[in-house]
Amino acid sequence: MTDSKKQLDYVIKLSDIMTQIKDIDVLMETILTEARKITFADAGSIYLCKNDELSFDYAQNETLSSRLGTGKKLIYKTFRLPKNTESIAGYVAITGKILNLRDVYQLDPKLPFGFNKEFDRVSNYETTSMLTIPLKRVSNNKIIGVLQLINAKDETGNSVPFSEDNTPLVKLFANSAAMALERAEMTRAIILRMIKLAELRDPKETGAHVNRVGAYSAEIYEAWAEKHSINKEEIKRCKDTIRIAAMLHDVGKVAIPDTILKKSGKLTDEEFEIMKTHTYEGAKLFGEKQSELDIMSQEIALNHHEHWDGRGYPGHIDMKSFQPLAKHILPNGRAMGKKRDEIPLAARIVSISDVYDALSSRRVYKEAWSQDDVIREIEEQAGKQFDPQLVEIFSDLIDVFQAIQSKYSD
Repeated sequence: MTDSKKQLDYVIKLSDIMTQIKDIDVLMETILTEARKITFADAGSIYLCKNDELSFDYAQNETLSSRLGTGKKLIYKTFRLPKNTESIAGYVAITGKILNLRDVYQLDPKLPFGFNKEFDRVSNYETTSMLTIPLKRVSNNKIIGVLQLINAKDETGNSVPFSEDNTPLVKLFANSAAMALERAEMTRAIILRMIKLAELRDPKETGAHVNRVGAYSAEIYEAWAEKHSINKEEIKRCKDTIRIAAMLHDVGKVAIPDTILKKSGKLTDEEFEIMKTHTYEGAKLFGEKQSELDIMSQEIALNHHEHWDGRGYPGHIDMKSFQPLAKHILPNGRAMGKKRDEIPLAARIVSISDVYDALSSRRVYKEAWSQDDVIREIEEQAGKQFDPQLVEIFSDLIDVFQAIQSKYSD
């Protein structure tokens, strides 16, 4: 089999893999990773079209990542730029043409677009070759984004121009990526509509909040999985699932009366007992368990208020009657709380993510805590409310969490 036939088969296989990824953030990570493999690119980014702007949504850079310590992630700030022909990405988004540039520092001044050297200056990086590809909807040829690949590498690691021979393969890959992105965007939109329903009942349950909780949870899971030597395919699959399932952690609040849900003061003991039912009311929604997403969504909805030391809720209950299981009844008649590994990993992760976001976000009834106070509180709860190992991982990811807060601001 020729190398070109192997590459074609690989791209076709990737098309199937991408269609199975449900979350758009996880999908962009996969798209960029695989596009860089196909083209031997050192770096790259994805821009998504948002009305009259291009949103810089995801980036990778092997050279800059190698300068960081083990386990550290490269942090990028999201930004938007006008969708016009003055930038390279904008030109491709407007015209739909592929641009294969040998050296962005030697562009013909007569060209309508130019290269912004600011990132190179700030990061001490040198961009040379650049391949920029439109991501088009197959149904109507509308451009939904731009894939930009930077610095093709030869066998010795030197930057070289991108091969023109790869163009048909890259176009095929870009078409598959665009279809997968469109599907993932629809999934995200459907989930956010569900959250909108919850937001009508509970102003705290905003799209920004659940996006942050989902993103934090995905990062904690990935770091945990790498520490436990989970294989990359399993990490990718579970990261995709937890990213979405975590967003639905409080969906059961739609079953809580407004008099309790919207109460500004402290809940009475009776009211708090009713509030606790949002855990299993949410779990009910995923009772049919038709997929891994259903299973994890139910685990998270039911268990994200359980505590590592067993003092959380709803505890060991029967999922049909929602009554305490016979072997787990406390003297007061309530269910004994789950503890340690009795609590599913995904729920232990979301527990930290949810508390971090609640404490660090401003609400109508409180100001945001300082980052130092939030971190101190969560670290003090290690071994009590939270899994101590996950708290250690959380502490290493603060920079990543702050970048997520910036991306999904209220």
